[in-house]
Amino acid sequence: MDRIYTDQEWFDRLIPEGIPTHSSTLITGPGGSGKPLIGNLIAAAWLRHGGSVVFLSLQYPSHDFIIAALKNVAQLDLDQYKERTVFVELDVSREDVILTSANHFKANLVKPDVWDETIKQACSAAPNEGPGILVFGSALNLLLFSPTYSKAILGRMKNTIRYDKRHTYLFTVSTTAMASEISQLEAIADNLIRSYSEKPPLRLFMSINRMKNSSFAADEIEVPIPSELLGEVKEVADHSRLRVIPLIKKI
Repeated sequence: MDRIYTDQEWFDRLIPEGIPTHSSTLITGPGGSGKPLIGNLIAAAWLRHGGSVVFLSLQYPSHDFIIAALKNVAQLDLDQYKERTVFVELDVSREDVILTSANHFKANLVKPDVWDETIKQACSAAPNEGPGILVFGSALNLLLFSPTYSKAILGRMKNTIRYDKRHTYLFTVSTTAMASEISQLEAIADNLIRSYSEKPPLRLFMSINRMKNSSFAADEIEVPIPSELLGEVKEVADHSRLRVIPLIKKI
C-alpha cells in the first residue's frame, strides 16, 4: 500500500491521490490552533486501513486526551486497536527511554540519541502491516526550548523527516515560536499542511501546500471540527506551555 486516504470526504477532496506512505508530513500553524486534530484524522484512517501508529505525546499529560480526541473527531475507539498502537510520553527527568507497561514508553526526547532510540524501540513494539507504521508526533517545537540540545535535536528531526523512509512520519509544530527553526522543517518535509484558527467562535482552517509526487487542491477550507473541541485543544496547549517548557529550558 503506497497511498492512504483519510476517508473524510472534505479532506480527500484536497488530496485526490491520497497521502504517500513512507513519506513525511508536517502540519504547521500558530500554537493552540488545533493542528493535532487534523493529524488525528490521518492517524485514525491509518489504523482503519490496517497500519500501526506510534503516538509521541509531547504536550499531553497523559494519552487519555488522545483517546478522547480520536473518538470525538474521527469516531474511532482506540481500545479496538490496542495491539497496533504505541504511546510515548515525554519525561524530561529521565536520561533514556524505558518501557513502563505494554506498548507504553517514557523517554527524554529532548536528547538526540534518545530521540533515535525511542523511535527504534517504539516502532519495534508495533506490527509492521498494511500501510506500515505511522509515527505521529505533536508539538515537536517544544523540544527546541532546550538551551543545550536545541540545535542537535533539530538536526535529528531534520534527518528523520528527510531521510528515514522505513516508516511514515506525521508531525505537528507551532510557528508561534522558533520560526526560523520551524521554517527549516517546512522546507524539507515531503508533504506540508498549513493551518490557522479564528475566533469567535473558534474555527480551524487548513490548506495543502505540498504533497510528494501527488496532485492536490490548494484551496483553503474550514475544518469541520466543533469549536468546543478546538477550545479543549487550546487549553491543553496552554497547559503544555506552562508545564513542559520551563522543564525543557532547564536541560
